[in-house]
Amino acid sequence: MQSMNISLPDPLKQYVDGQISTGRYSSASEYVRELIRADEKRKAEEQLEAKLLEGLSSPETALSPSDWKAIRKEAMAKVEARKQTR
Repeated sequence: MQSMNISLPDPLKQYVDGQISTGRYSSASEYVRELIRADEKRKAEEQLEAKLLEGLSSPETALSPSDWKAIRKEAMAKVEARKQTR
């Protein structure tokens, strides 16, 4: 694991310290990691919503069995890739 140093203004540092003092986080690093994970999740949800809206606004087309096979293959590859990054 690599380390990263960040500088925070006093009010933000106090806020982070307050979050740690609640006992939910054991360190500032843990708190920041949780914030980054939440940001990743939010962005993924935004991308999914955009793709769903794009799909809803596109014309209907029939999917062939080979289309479904390709969709499943791509989804499984993404699932496997996500498992390896955790």
